[in-house]
Amino acid sequence: MITIGKKAPAFKCEAVINNQVKAVSLEDFQDKYKFLFFYPLDFTFVCPTELHALQENLEEFKKRNVEVLGVSIDSPFSHLAWLQTPKAKGGIEGVNYPLLSDINKSIARDYGVLNEEAGVALRGAFLIDKDNVVQHASVNNLPLGRNISELIRVVDAL
Repeated sequence: MITIGKKAPAFKCEAVINNQVKAVSLEDFQDKYKFLFFYPLDFTFVCPTELHALQENLEEFKKRNVEVLGVSIDSPFSHLAWLQTPKAKGGIEGVNYPLLSDINKSIARDYGVLNEEAGVALRGAFLIDKDNVVQHASVNNLPLGRNISELIRVVDAL
């Protein structure tokens, strides 16, 4: 499990950014706060609601110099398909923050949120500062969504 006040585990992976697949690493977001959140899978029930709520509040995060980064064990191609699916059909069309692909489950494992039994990540949320030190962590079980207002409050407290 992640230790508060310690360096966040580094990662390198593919991500969908602006509808393009790109290689990214934690260091690519240096000099910004990072809100790294895990969700179980693309095309699931609770996830679109959460991802849309984050999108609706994205400007609040940006005002605070916080980069929002979503992570699941899906491939970047699954992320692309979900991003191109209309909201009315269970998609996340309109979401424009990076979605990271943790297809080998190493990021979820390193952050201590991999549910080995289900083979997916729990709903982990990590606030990482400009020096890549973990300042806040919370983990919810699979069916429990997050409160975006509370996440913004935590950013403000920091």
